Amino acid sequence: MSNTPASACKQAPGVIVPVVNFNRCEGKADCAVVCPENVFDIRRIDTADYQRLGTMQKFKLRVHGMKVAYTPNADACRACGLCVSACPERAITLARMS
Repeated sequence: MSNTPASACKQAPGVIVPVVNFNRCEGKADCAVVCPENVFDIRRIDTADYQRLGTMQKFKLRVHGMKVAYTPNADACRACGLCVSACPERAITLARMS
């Protein structure tokens, strides 16, 4: 059940999804805290995603515990934008589902 009033949500679920930029994400979980739809999961970065990062991003990620935000429930997103506003690294954007 959502804590956000329906008027604050801009879309039906499954139209817009949050996209996390792993070059910026530090896994601080602000997105997970504010998301009324439980879209985010903060966990250790997958090896394949880690390998695609540059040297500086890999170093930054190690400093921050190797955790990033994944979106296993992206199809529940209603585009309220709270995660975008809450992210201190500006690592999240909203995009139309392809």
